[in-house]
Amino acid sequence: MKFYIIAILLAMMPLFNVSAQATADPITVESLLQELIDREQLAHYPSPYYETRQFSSYDRRAEERGGSSWFANLDRSYFIRTEKHKGRTEYVMMDDEGPGALTRFWMTFAGPGAGEGTLRIYLDGERTPVIEDNVLDILSGGALVGDPLAASVSPKTDYMQRGHNLYLPIPYREHIKITYESDHVGKPGAPSGSEAVYYNINYRTYEANTEVITFQKDQLKETETLLQKVQRQLGEPDKKAYLKELKLQTEDLVATLKTGESRQLNLQGPGAIRHIALQLEAPHLPQALRSTVLEVSFDGRRTVWVPVGDFFGTGYQIRPHDTWYTTITADQQLHAYWLMPFEDSARVALHNLGTQTVRVKEGRIDHSGWTWTERDMHFGASWKNYADVHTGERKSPDGSGGPFDFDYTHLKGQGVYVGDVLTLFNTSYAWWGEGDEKIYIDGEKFPSHFGTGTEDYYGYAWARPQNFTHHPYISQPDGSGNLEPGYVLNLRYRGLDAIPFDRELEVDMEMWHWVNTTIDYAPTSFFYTRPGSKILVSPDTGGAKTPVSLSRTDIISPEISQGRVEGENLALDTLTAGNIKYQNITGVGWSQNKQLWWYNGEPEDQLQVYFTSDRAGEFQVKGKFTTAHDYGKVRIRLNGKTAVEDFNGYSDSLGTKTVNLGTHAIAKGKNSLNIEIMGYSPEEQKAFWGLDFLSFEKP
Repeated sequence: MKFYIIAILLAMMPLFNVSAQATADPITVESLLQELIDREQLAHYPSPYYETRQFSSYDRRAEERGGSSWFANLDRSYFIRTEKHKGRTEYVMMDDEGPGALTRFWMTFAGPGAGEGTLRIYLDGERTPVIEDNVLDILSGGALVGDPLAASVSPKTDYMQRGHNLYLPIPYREHIKITYESDHVGKPGAPSGSEAVYYNINYRTYEANTEVITFQKDQLKETETLLQKVQRQLGEPDKKAYLKELKLQTEDLVATLKTGESRQLNLQGPGAIRHIALQLEAPHLPQALRSTVLEVSFDGRRTVWVPVGDFFGTGYQIRPHDTWYTTITADQQLHAYWLMPFEDSARVALHNLGTQTVRVKEGRIDHSGWTWTERDMHFGASWKNYADVHTGERKSPDGSGGPFDFDYTHLKGQGVYVGDVLTLFNTSYAWWGEGDEKIYIDGEKFPSHFGTGTEDYYGYAWARPQNFTHHPYISQPDGSGNLEPGYVLNLRYRGLDAIPFDRELEVDMEMWHWVNTTIDYAPTSFFYTRPGSKILVSPDTGGAKTPVSLSRTDIISPEISQGRVEGENLALDTLTAGNIKYQNITGVGWSQNKQLWWYNGEPEDQLQVYFTSDRAGEFQVKGKFTTAHDYGKVRIRLNGKTAVEDFNGYSDSLGTKTVNLGTHAIAKGKNSLNIEIMGYSPEEQKAFWGLDFLSFEKP
């Protein structure tokens, strides 16, 4: 990242934590491993204080917030510099002063020689690396540790299309440098023909006088017992055993909530909520998960206002998964294990903002005693609903086409950012998440976290839709909408890579959808903040009441409007073979520069789509179809009636042709358009078909 050009004022320490205590225990591999499984650690403001920073391969043309190249997107093979060592070329990925600790390391690759290179980690200025091996063996192949501290996701994805994640902490006293050696690496941002290297490295920088014991590889054997314990607890977290060790009291949240009703309970402190469990029942459960809101106040300050489903990391669809902080079971039980301490009191409420009665079939809060100290923080969560968002025109790698930044959350005061959940519904046959995270700490003008893609931030890679549900910190319980219309759920929780802030935090994520479309997008952010801090996100009651999207037609209506329906608005009914896409190309003459495109079909294959009408009647119907050298012959039927027996889409150049489909009886409600391939184009064995729009006029 650009930390070598960003001035870091280490003297700006927290008000009550001016310097690290000389008598404090040193930071070691052991202490960091223990921190990984200490659920209470995140609730304490850090002492010694540390900053979490990031190096990445983001496109270096992005230099100024709001500038013309702010959304440049060739985020590959950008390094700090190259160095020569004993005749070899090493690409420097990270170079920073300590004391510090590496906390998360993500990479993926593409092109010739992908992932075949050597990764080296140099500590404290030593010329001999403390770690040196094949890059994938280190990150996810078990050369240092096994799963989940070293893992690739999704396990259902081809290995070279996965994200490779190393969570093993690597502390250092004075300095760290990480390099990659490969003979195949191309120029920064090179689109093809060479090895493309993508990376995100998170690390801590402690106060200058913090004692850190530098990592040595033989420490992995010395700490083998502890390491196995950490791997076991993170890999298969036994939350029941964790709760059993505590002296818990349980409060009942069971209720039947009619529209506008609430269920509330109050706790006296000092204490700490350890576990919240819910199970909702409603005629329309997805809407209940979104319109039933969890509100929590600690010591008189509201810090949580989030729809139930989003708070528990499942959005508005039940999607089973198991992480360190949340669990969704197959029988629709919701569990959260965030630690939530308070000094005097806590108020927990469930509000039914929907139009249906919601039954809280099972509901409880498990809480315990707590000794409140000046370093303790209140747990918080904010939620935003961006419904019916227009994503902008077709994008290009230089950042044109209308990408923009979503605001996840904005906080003032002191605290620690500990994760987020993203719920969305994609409406197009194209990747929605090319955009990068941009995280600004304490008033930075340039973000100290600038990523390489939304899927990279959430731990996977290459927009892959395959699910992964059993990692302590990252999860994609549903990726079905990644490359086609559908639902998407991405989670990233933070442990050692949590982000402290002393005055302010802004978390943004680019919306960089490859095509011009409309989507629903709802991020939930999780954090701890000191008393007196401000959450600059207001409760979105309108968003919680908004109907959820279960199909593309909930967002993009296929209804005739002003005498026409766009091809890209038609909804899929059946497809015997091939693929459809809502294609976006300028300069063809298509309305809104888009068409419904059917490709990879063969003779006798059929596609049936539908549109709707708010009234019945006889209409003169015309269609504007695409013509090109690879478009074939088709038969067109409207509501079962043949409209065109043999339409030939062949042309020696790309263009359009308006065809009179005749007079047809249009029904109120659903109407079908059936396309059957009759033959290939004369030049090649292809039979593409495309529709710009249908128009309807009274005869």
